[in-house]
Amino acid sequence: MIADALNQLRAALPFGVQLVAVSKFHPVERLMEAYDAGQRIFGENRPQELAAKVPQMPSDVQWHFIGHLQTNKLKMVLPYASLVQSVDSFHLLEAINNWGAANNKVIDILLELHLGAEETKQGFTEEEILSIIAIGGGVPSETFATPGDKGEGPAGSCAGGKACFPDGANDGGRDEGAKPRRVSEGTPSEMANVRIRGLMGMATHTENEALIEKDFERIETLYNKIKSTGLPGFDILSIGMSGDWPLAVKHGATMVRIGTDIFGPREY
Repeated sequence: MIADALNQLRAALPFGVQLVAVSKFHPVERLMEAYDAGQRIFGENRPQELAAKVPQMPSDVQWHFIGHLQTNKLKMVLPYASLVQSVDSFHLLEAINNWGAANNKVIDILLELHLGAEETKQGFTEEEILSIIAIGGGVPSETFATPGDKGEGPAGSCAGGKACFPDGANDGGRDEGAKPRRVSEGTPSEMANVRIRGLMGMATHTENEALIEKDFERIETLYNKIKSTGLPGFDILSIGMSGDWPLAVKHGATMVRIGTDIFGPREY
């Protein structure tokens, strides 16, 4: 029973940790079972599926988008999502900000850190996220400066307040032979139509708990480093899924994304 599974999870989760019910690939009937049991936050990873489910569910549902989002699908997601958890490239971040400006809306987002050993995973490096925070979150670059930076901000940042990702990684790519360059000559010092609420990450797909913990420690350290700057509204660390969420909670998760433990196996 979905209601029983939700009750067990709520009893196990510490106070202050939000539960996102990952409902991708599950029919609306099963989502309504969870809704009737008190669940209000649901996570989807396909734009078409999200757009189709929204009108079939009650209006007080909070939708989180948790999958890779292509810029040509923004209109299927941004009108409905209360949080986009999976912002994984500067190109996407910029597109979301532009959409928000055109539609007079501020979009709450999480920046996805590339965790785990899988090369197929999306996301930023730590240096890229610090650069984005410096230009998009209103945090002075000097906040993240380290010895040898000569006041130029976080690793990978350029003078003049513009982010400069190492190895040409401006859009999720990792061209090791490329030289650092500005990600966008027109980038404003502050992106007024996105609000960076925190970080998201997925641990290595493995049964090795030590390796999973190492991944979670990495993102927890980065999260705490940014949070210590006092960045307004930065209060979400979304890590942990079915199978590893207890380890995520141990490492500071404020939000967990759980599907299988609630709904059972996916219905493709």
